[in-house]
Amino acid sequence: MPAIPKSELIAEGKLMLSTNPTLRPLQYVDSTGELKGMNVDLANEIAKRLCLKAELVRMDFPAMIPALKAGRFDGINTGMFYTEERSKLMWAVPYAMSAIDVVAAPNSKATVPSPEALEGLTVGVETDSYQERWLRTVDKDNQAKGKKAMRINAFPTASDVMAALRAGQLDVAAFPNYAGGAFVKSGMARMLLPAQGGSPTMMSFRSKVVADAVVKAYNDMIKDGTYDRILGEYEMTKLPERVVAIRGEGPK
Repeated sequence: MPAIPKSELIAEGKLMLSTNPTLRPLQYVDSTGELKGMNVDLANEIAKRLCLKAELVRMDFPAMIPALKAGRFDGINTGMFYTEERSKLMWAVPYAMSAIDVVAAPNSKATVPSPEALEGLTVGVETDSYQERWLRTVDKDNQAKGKKAMRINAFPTASDVMAALRAGQLDVAAFPNYAGGAFVKSGMARMLLPAQGGSPTMMSFRSKVVADAVVKAYNDMIKDGTYDRILGEYEMTKLPERVVAIRGEGPK
């Protein structure tokens, strides 16, 4: 694959991507302090195909978009949900599908058969996330129907949300389904309402040249089976159209 011009990269020879390593199995820190997970594997594979070295910059999610616009790194690689609004701020590259799981602590007696049943509950969520927006939309719709308001508590990271849930500070919590499923599988949570508000998951980039190169790398990975292998290993839902492309109009 042709090299990306140096002028399009923050650091020569590197593909610098931000990540919030608090969401198993997408990105997390193992017992030795090493970054692991599906998005780490994807970053390394894409960088290799672009003849670059992946460098992952750890930070909380709310700081990522301002930092990308300020030129601190080349892209965001943290399991970000696609929205049209975000696609106007950066070059959006959806690569998989995700949804939202609502969970409770293992010993909780809470029942949530539908989003409407979240009325009056204290709900934990990661701040400035797709799942927070989904909750606030559900809450607005509920209140328009005369139902009780939710108490939505937003935290910097998914780990903080889980800690609050386990400490009894929340009735329920909303996570991306890859994180919610992992928490349930590990016995840390009980599933209440799975797979709500489905949306593509994306990487995003400050440079269209870099985004175009990543798109080509992804489509090459689809053709040679690497995409299926990596996403299959982590039980992530693949794009139904089986083609990766920039989505949205991009930054002006």
